[in-house]
Amino acid sequence: MAQDTAQQAPAAPATPARALLPLILPALVVGVGASLILLGVSAAAEALQDVLWQNLPDALGVGRYSVLWMLVMLTATGVAVGLVVWKVPGHAGPDPATMGLDAPVLPPVVLPGLVLATALMLAGGPSLGPENPIIAVNVAIVFWLGRRFLPRAPGGLWPVLAEAATIGALFGTPVAAALVISEALAGRQVTGALWDNVFAPLMAAAAGALTTTLVAHPSFDLHLPAFGRPGWGDLLAALVIASAAAVFGMCAVRAFPYVHGAFSRLRHPMLMLPVGGLVLGLLAAVGGHLTLFKGLEEVGEIAADPDGWSAGEFATMTAVKLAALLVAASCGFRGGRIFPAVFVGAAFGLCAHALVSGVHPSVGVAAGVLGMLLAITRQGWVSLFTAAVLVSSPAIIALLCFASLPAWLLVTGRPQMQLRDDGTPVR
Repeated sequence: MAQDTAQQAPAAPATPARALLPLILPALVVGVGASLILLGVSAAAEALQDVLWQNLPDALGVGRYSVLWMLVMLTATGVAVGLVVWKVPGHAGPDPATMGLDAPVLPPVVLPGLVLATALMLAGGPSLGPENPIIAVNVAIVFWLGRRFLPRAPGGLWPVLAEAATIGALFGTPVAAALVISEALAGRQVTGALWDNVFAPLMAAAAGALTTTLVAHPSFDLHLPAFGRPGWGDLLAALVIASAAAVFGMCAVRAFPYVHGAFSRLRHPMLMLPVGGLVLGLLAAVGGHLTLFKGLEEVGEIAADPDGWSAGEFATMTAVKLAALLVAASCGFRGGRIFPAVFVGAAFGLCAHALVSGVHPSVGVAAGVLGMLLAITRQGWVSLFTAAVLVSSPAIIALLCFASLPAWLLVTGRPQMQLRDDGTPVR
């Protein structure tokens, strides 16, 4: 019977090499270009951040992360981004609450405002990352240039290359992009072998990752205490922490349409964004300066000393950062949700370590990040990959695979942290 079934469903024919070879050069160009755009926007934002959070408060004699300065800067960031959304042609793109990693092809007129709004957000301190808007920018540029210079190529090729290249550049490795692509292909009707379909995107992702590595030398390893052979206690801790983090993250997901609706009732970006910035400043006054910005450098700081904060302090940072992510994503700031969610998950895991000393910091961080990312992104492969690379221990992978199962059962089929145009959550 199995033999008859196999004969009735032959394997898809492989794509000949002559059809794949012409894709190599465009994929390499897209990968390098996407990485350079990401690095350029990030470098500009970091330079502005130094001015706003170091040079300017020092010149004024104000504490860099005093409550007053955090309130002023975050409110001012809301005003600045609000002006861009209001006045710049294209209004910095669609409502960011409706956007995910699979960005639509935006018209070119939108891109300058979107880049400016993203750079101002990254420099000013709201708890969002660069991933969603930079993917959208790269998709639009690559699509426009691809259709102009290679009009015979399939139009659907360019967004896939741009997304893969940007994800590779963001994480400094093509593995994340390959996992995301394979996950996306699983839900589509595709022809040909899997490797044929990922050939060009993987090439673009590798070029983007290598460019980022050579130029910026990124590292996601948090240098946590070494994790050796896992035990039964580690498995139990991973299962409990990942599931608890997923439940905690789903609280923000559930609140997302209501918080977004509350800001939407203000109607004008010059009200929504400054009010959102003020709320973020108040949250920063409670959580401290480590709850500002996208969270990548800040998560390295808390992971460098897992015993440097009490369980209450870790719990406060976890709650404040998740609330800041919720507010920033709801009020109109242009940014992504992956990087701040990593901070939330890491702080959650370190809180578990502080409460129960038997929980290894590496297990706590990896499981916390896994559960939080599953809730916030609903991207299983990205969640597993990110949690694993933060710890950089092969032994942790098996624990995370087990821990992902109950956490996934808690989040699958439920509302996502992304809205439709009518304000209802995507499922």
